[in-house]
Amino acid sequence: MFRLAAFLAYFLYAFHAFSAPDTIPSELTARYRHDSVRMGDYGAEMDGFWLIEPAAPFPDSAHVLVFLHGYGAINPMVYGKWLQHLVRQGNIVIFPRYQKNLLRPAARKFPSMAAKAIRDALDTLRSGDHVRPKTGPLILVGHSYGGAISAYLGVRYERYGIPQPEGLLLCAAGTGPLRAVRLRSYEAMPENTRMLVVINDQDKVVGDRFQERIFRTAMHTPFRNLIRQYPDRENSQISAHHNECCSLDEALDNGVRNATIKRSYRHCDTNALDFYGYWKLLDALMDCTRQGNNCHIAFGNTPEQQSLGQKPNGNPIRPLQVTLPQKK
Repeated sequence: MFRLAAFLAYFLYAFHAFSAPDTIPSELTARYRHDSVRMGDYGAEMDGFWLIEPAAPFPDSAHVLVFLHGYGAINPMVYGKWLQHLVRQGNIVIFPRYQKNLLRPAARKFPSMAAKAIRDALDTLRSGDHVRPKTGPLILVGHSYGGAISAYLGVRYERYGIPQPEGLLLCAAGTGPLRAVRLRSYEAMPENTRMLVVINDQDKVVGDRFQERIFRTAMHTPFRNLIRQYPDRENSQISAHHNECCSLDEALDNGVRNATIKRSYRHCDTNALDFYGYWKLLDALMDCTRQGNNCHIAFGNTPEQQSLGQKPNGNPIRPLQVTLPQKK
């Protein structure tokens, strides 16, 4: 109980139309096909979800991406700018709740809650006034505990009745002192899965051993890279803590508040690490998984994958360090 309390202490609608932020680099906004997004609230219960769909113009159909939040971050606002970036490109984002609050349900139930939310969200999209989901590869993005859930469902998707996740982006994946949802081995992950595992070098919440285990044991999955992100000593904006992938935007606020969400106001900056790190990598992962394009940006230890852009003085930001699978 003490370990759980310490962990928690550390972390401590109807449709609406929203405008997107205007500070994103032009090379990323060039991908945009929609001027706004809309959010649907189906998140009252612990197995509920929020839908974020492209609007202006409202498309007939779109690809689906599932975003699994970190422990307690049951508000799309915490990742809002990133979510808007994804949806304005023409993606539907399913944001499962999987938690009622910081204490319920037990962590072992998180995968079943998340999977039910995914199934129900796909059913909801196939009816009523919604953008219809396109048939194609399902992509999961997970932060912290959401990363652990994403890796777990990447192996056991059939058990939970969801489509195979063919693309996985795991951001600071881990469970802290809570051991549920960890597998001893990810050897059963399908060969056609494309997976990026991103470690923040100064992560004091989950460390890196679990993330390294995922990468090491998913041995039959050749399209996988382990990426380590370091702070840049000359640019104080580029740190390497546990919540680097957060990107706060109150336009996607669902009204839920707890210690984790309140903490996001202090720790969720949006900067070059988001634009040229997480956002770039996920955009390329989507392209690579769906169409076979831009794989050199998502994978391979290439300059395009490593680069995080430049500092104001023109010097490069410390690049990502990439580990490739050992050749058989």
